[in-house]
Amino acid sequence: MFLSLALIGLAGGLITGISPCILPVLPVIFFSGGVQGARADGKPAKRRFARRDMPVSSARNSGGSSGTATAILERPEVDSDATPDAEPTVSRWRPYLVILGLVVSFSVFTLIGSLLLALLHLPQDFLRWAGIIVLVIIGFGLIIPRFQHLLEKPFSLLPQKSVGTERGGFVLGIALGAVYVPCAGPVLAAITVAGSTGKIGFGTIVLTVAFAIGASVPLLIFALAGRRVAERVKSFRKHQQGIRVTGGIVMIALAVGLVFNLPQVLQTAIPDYTSALQAQFSNSNQVSKALNLGGLVNSQNKDLSKCREGATKLESCGTAPDIKGIAAWFNTPGDQAINLKSLKGKVVLIDFWAYSCINCQRSLPHVVAWDKAYKKAGLDIIGIQSPEYAFEKVTSNVEAAAKNFGITYPVAIDNNLDTWTNYRNRYWPADYLVDAKGVVRHIQFGEGDYSTTESLIRQLLTAANPNVKLPATTDLPDTTPKAGTTTPETYLSLGKVENYGGTTTYGSGIATFSYPSKQTASTFALAGAWDLTFNGVKPEGSSAIRLKYTASEVRMVLGGHGTITYSVDGKKRTIHVSGDPKSYEILKTAGNDSGTLNMSVGKGITAYSYTFG
Repeated sequence: MFLSLALIGLAGGLITGISPCILPVLPVIFFSGGVQGARADGKPAKRRFARRDMPVSSARNSGGSSGTATAILERPEVDSDATPDAEPTVSRWRPYLVILGLVVSFSVFTLIGSLLLALLHLPQDFLRWAGIIVLVIIGFGLIIPRFQHLLEKPFSLLPQKSVGTERGGFVLGIALGAVYVPCAGPVLAAITVAGSTGKIGFGTIVLTVAFAIGASVPLLIFALAGRRVAERVKSFRKHQQGIRVTGGIVMIALAVGLVFNLPQVLQTAIPDYTSALQAQFSNSNQVSKALNLGGLVNSQNKDLSKCREGATKLESCGTAPDIKGIAAWFNTPGDQAINLKSLKGKVVLIDFWAYSCINCQRSLPHVVAWDKAYKKAGLDIIGIQSPEYAFEKVTSNVEAAAKNFGITYPVAIDNNLDTWTNYRNRYWPADYLVDAKGVVRHIQFGEGDYSTTESLIRQLLTAANPNVKLPATTDLPDTTPKAGTTTPETYLSLGKVENYGGTTTYGSGIATFSYPSKQTASTFALAGAWDLTFNGVKPEGSSAIRLKYTASEVRMVLGGHGTITYSVDGKKRTIHVSGDPKSYEILKTAGNDSGTLNMSVGKGITAYSYTFG
């Protein structure tokens, strides 16, 4: 298992390490990681013994008796023509230290960076800005040696500790790891989800470190090549100070470029020559199975796999796992938490949902109807709101959505997906039916098959209380689209983009897009300037989205303030977006239709996803 994760992480990292994502950091790696690791004389660094005359009093411990003694002192070899202010010979390990620092910082910041920032009440982009500031400081230290000496003064009391910009490189690597944003891919997505949910097991650590090493190997090769060039080319050896200054300028230029998202512009301008390789890697069944980190088995959920998906009869699938890690409860007395053990003797339906998910929106009327019909007969329903997006973590947003859906049963806000993970869940919506003894008897993934779930609820209620009088079945219409007849849910956010049909690289930051000459069915494409973030996409000017769809209903999850305009059957429509993110109806028809929507999106709006009915 761990070996497979290590190999997958390493392969995913290597693909990323040869992609256009590394281009912005290559000049810094070449000059500050490679060239500065070379000796001025082109020879390997070594240590030698040097003679030095000392007074008698200083030499007695060396065996001297009178007059002047000669002591043998070990010191690093330095160039004979070095100026008094010149730095000592840099470490031959510098390229390795730079890359080691990058691996360590990327691994740590990716896995626990969000947790640390939350504990310290710091903004999520704090680490990125801290890395940029450190790059600027190191850059000025390379250009102005006396500035570097000022930076070292606070550390002067630490003997044998070198923090100079020339000697080590580990601090530079730490800064680069904080600002280096690799291209998104399945491995990075799995690592990010694990980090955001706080479920960081040994397997996740193995995957993260392997990915970081894989992505850094090409950078290390480039750094070593830079050192080799500097040692072989005489002009490099003669202009050490010029190399220092150049490295400093390049480092400051990278920092300024990061502030204005210029690296993303460069990445967009250059086609992603690794896209085919990335797609082949992503679509591997072995990779998909191995990266299912949310499905980790523990002592509480190990028997859930005994419930077959789509089963029409009651099964026995172990004691229901705990509801844990809940950020907030509502629709309970005093908004207090519910312990499943306190519900022994009752039938319980645990419903996983997210309020912006259209699949959940179609299933919730059935769940609400069951609550009203069977509550007095002994059914308790608990809604576990497991967010797809950051805005679904806000309690007030969830409460408002629950009110709109008519939900009066208890709701738990599972912001860190602790309960989701404990149930090994993978879908929105998902229902776990628990009998009066606390045993899971049926699992339904996704919407649909409501008549089967209701029939099994009635069976368990009767088994718990043979004298119970059950009402008539709710018999609500099942509006679940048939599989394959509608466009699948389409995500726009960089963190989980799905069904992108454009040709411009979909990378982090601000970029200018254009529609492709031919766009595949059931995809979207962007035009104009867009700011792509991990949670959503934001227009930066005259921006538009073209959607090719097959559905009877198209909805869009939007937030912020602004307007969207588009045409349907030649008639112009306008949507006024205002407030917290929610689902907006774009069009609705009597039957399943295929078509194209060209939507102009105003500034101030954040778009998250399309959902279809």
